[in-house]
Amino acid sequence: MYKRQTPQRLLLLSSLFLSQSLFASGQVTDAVAPEQTSAISEKKLVTAQHEMVATANPIATQVGYDVLKSGGSAIDALVAVQMTLGLVEPQSSGLGGGAFAVYYDAKNKQLTTFDGRETAPMKATPELFQDNNGKPLKFYDAVVGGRSVGTPGTIKLMAELHKRYGRKPWSDLLKPAEKIALDGFIVSPRLAHSVESNKAHLSRYPETKAYFFSLDNSPIQAGQRLKNLAYARTLSELAMHGPDIFYHGKIGKDIVRQVNHVVDNPGVLSEADLANYQVKQRKPVCLPYKQYDICGMGPPSSGGLTVGQIMGITEQFNLAKMGPNSPEAWQIIGDASRLAFADRGRYMADTDYVPMPQGLLDPSYLKARAQLIPPGKALAHVAAGEPEWRHPFKQADDIAIEFPSTSHIVIIDKDGNAVSITTTIESAFGSKLMVDGFLLNNELTDFSFKSYENGYPIANRLEPGKRPRSSMSPTIVMKEGKPYLLIGSPGGSSIIGYVVKTLIANLEWGMNIQQAISLPNAINRFGTFELEKGTKAEALKEPLEKMGYKVAIKDLNSGAQGIEIQSGKLYGGADPRREGLVLGD
Repeated sequence: MYKRQTPQRLLLLSSLFLSQSLFASGQVTDAVAPEQTSAISEKKLVTAQHEMVATANPIATQVGYDVLKSGGSAIDALVAVQMTLGLVEPQSSGLGGGAFAVYYDAKNKQLTTFDGRETAPMKATPELFQDNNGKPLKFYDAVVGGRSVGTPGTIKLMAELHKRYGRKPWSDLLKPAEKIALDGFIVSPRLAHSVESNKAHLSRYPETKAYFFSLDNSPIQAGQRLKNLAYARTLSELAMHGPDIFYHGKIGKDIVRQVNHVVDNPGVLSEADLANYQVKQRKPVCLPYKQYDICGMGPPSSGGLTVGQIMGITEQFNLAKMGPNSPEAWQIIGDASRLAFADRGRYMADTDYVPMPQGLLDPSYLKARAQLIPPGKALAHVAAGEPEWRHPFKQADDIAIEFPSTSHIVIIDKDGNAVSITTTIESAFGSKLMVDGFLLNNELTDFSFKSYENGYPIANRLEPGKRPRSSMSPTIVMKEGKPYLLIGSPGGSSIIGYVVKTLIANLEWGMNIQQAISLPNAINRFGTFELEKGTKAEALKEPLEKMGYKVAIKDLNSGAQGIEIQSGKLYGGADPRREGLVLGD
């Protein structure tokens, strides 16, 4: 079934040498949008024996692989990867953001999750994203500047995971990214395109503009060597002093000063918010699915629950018999997603602040939801269901926006420890504010801009100290008590659909992890069926329209990374729509 491929390290090195030689010879062309390459890119399954790492950037993958090869644990590799991604893929994640991690501890045979999501400042009010008349702000009026910045959680999460599961010294794991920051790295086409697409907002603040633009005000170009001396200094200070300097010291003071004193759109973050921030270990949300358990992140992420609901509803149908080219199969997946998203909008939020029904994954509830789907015909009316709830109360629906600038990492070490982690600063380049060489998140805009609707509270309303709802869906599928599949993706609220597609392609349609990731995307969250432009998914347009759907052909730029474990071997896949890379021994 599987065939060993050409060692991916050779591909990485050749691609890096190519980038450098093109730059030196002056042959660099304009950046190509990653979405435009999705239909022609191709990636092959990677096979390994003992350890593997897959990230969204070849440089970060190489750093993580080197840590594994030198005896580091999966978490050691993760720390080094995250520090590197914050440098080479700053539009997606970094020190100023947050993350969710699903972790399997091989020694104790335990699956757990860690919540490193950003929190709302204690001075934030439910009206933070409303104008003087109580109306919601326009999205980018809220995003750009300090107003949207939540208390970052990534550094605290990395430090907590390393304290529990790391082997190598913390300072050693920061050295690779520090060296790359000092020496410079070759700007990828994806980063260059992202800067070009966001140049109006990125040029708004001096620190950000100075880093991403040349002296003639032109944005950085693919193939250019880019250094970040401020980031190197930050990593040096973190290596020497640990996370305390971020949450109790100089770096934290710099963050607060930048957020609150920006000329326009200042925020309300305080040093106390940083000092009081805590990572939370939580039980995974798991759905029994045939011989598997599909496990992910619970609230404040909606990912684990919504993925679980969709999979539980579709399990009531024979998707395996229908196959991946069946419009009827996609109709079932699409309407299952619509039903799950209706529950997500009504009920899912930070359960430290709001109650939530206990029965969202109850088999009888999911079976009843499945019975609403008429085969071969679009579901005419979609509304939140009424799952078991011990203390129900009325809530309104939320339609908060999530933008698709995030990153996913999967790592397995030689001892079988495994981590699936989704990490983000929310929209591309976060708040666009830069401090000490890294960007700050705009995570607070994941809250509902409205607090109430028709007199009823919205579960995902903004409250002091609360964590905004997320769609990040880091997932580990368990089989016979051990990890079978690690998967996750960036993509805003589309993440859920990307992960579900990959799970169904693997578990129902027998595709290996690379085939499952590469399969064209087709998602339906709120009624319109979105089909991936330039792929075979476009063939579904006419039959889905005949079923009664409105259909949109568009770029669906997922960025999944995955590892499958079969018969003691590791098989890795990276999304062909982005520049990700898998390396294994």
